[in-house]
Amino acid sequence: MKVKQKMDELEPGSILEVTANDTGFAVDLPAWCRSTGNEVLLVEVKEGKIVGRIRKKGASGQPQPSVVQVPAQATSQKEKTIVVFSNDMDKVMSSFIIANGSAAMGSKVNMFFTFWGLNVLRKPQKVSVSKSFMERMFGWMMPRGVSKLKLSKLNMGGMGTRMMKMVMKQKNVNTLEELIQSALDQGIRIIACTMTMNIMGLKKEELIDGIEEGGVAAFLEDADNSNMTLFI
Repeated sequence: MKVKQKMDELEPGSILEVTANDTGFAVDLPAWCRSTGNEVLLVEVKEGKIVGRIRKKGASGQPQPSVVQVPAQATSQKEKTIVVFSNDMDKVMSSFIIANGSAAMGSKVNMFFTFWGLNVLRKPQKVSVSKSFMERMFGWMMPRGVSKLKLSKLNMGGMGTRMMKMVMKQKNVNTLEELIQSALDQGIRIIACTMTMNIMGLKKEELIDGIEEGGVAAFLEDADNSNMTLFI
């Protein structure tokens, strides 16, 4: 994500050097370049860190590929669809890491939130809306927003979740709030299941800004157009 953001700011032919402390970056950076058409110049271990050097595609003076007109139906844009069914913090984190990574590699990404996953999209503050008694009961029992989510394992009454957030901060890992904002900034479609909203009594006013609404047909259309569909 950080590499893509910086590369978007650079002129064609510019060289970007990146240092990372994640050993997986030595594999991820060349994979990202192959997917986006940029050139890897160097990947090495230096003083215990991974150093990568890449050149942005389209350098001036380089021959550019000729443009070939093809029918619209023959094009094949990469597309990913993710169904988020869970509101476990670790599973939701995984969903948004995959989504942001896919978008950074040039894929169109759709995220379809249903049942407990809808709690991820709730605003943290209470929103005054008209509800039946049963709808209010659902609202009281479910977590409101990402700050209230818990780990699926080792939650330990909330202590495990707090420990995980502390370690993530120490390791400079994006928070879930930051990942969601990044997804919105990258144009990832975040869709709330309207049927589940009706069942659980959630109103659109209670969801964070930038969310679309849709049903199973909207999901199935996205899934049909995708070369990968995940259910988390």
